[in-house]
Amino acid sequence: MTEDSAHHTANDHLLEPLRSSRGNAATFAAASELLRALSAPIRAQLVSLLDEHGALCVHELVEALDVAQPLVSQHLRILRGAGIVIGERRGREVEYRLADEHIAHIVNDALTHSQEPSVGR
Repeated sequence: MTEDSAHHTANDHLLEPLRSSRGNAATFAAASELLRALSAPIRAQLVSLLDEHGALCVHELVEALDVAQPLVSQHLRILRGAGIVIGERRGREVEYRLADEHIAHIVNDALTHSQEPSVGR
């Protein structure tokens, strides 16, 4: 084997397009929609509260965040539409919980990362 053929063989992977092993364009679009739904600070706080305290009613979330009920309801509607939270009626109130624990990991990782010292900050 000549030096040229050895070099060519070692770089054959460069002839094929690079692809992510984590998904296709549709997978990344869905992940981006999830991140967009979490992009408002109040929505990240809602996820964190539901992760830490379990299912909560709207009035409990309003009290914890110290914001108006219509604002909390609006953000919960966005989270519900994105499949992040599930609302279940309990008498006259709706109790919200996280759809799954993966969501909490995303918010927790973002919070941890935001607290890390970084170069150039």
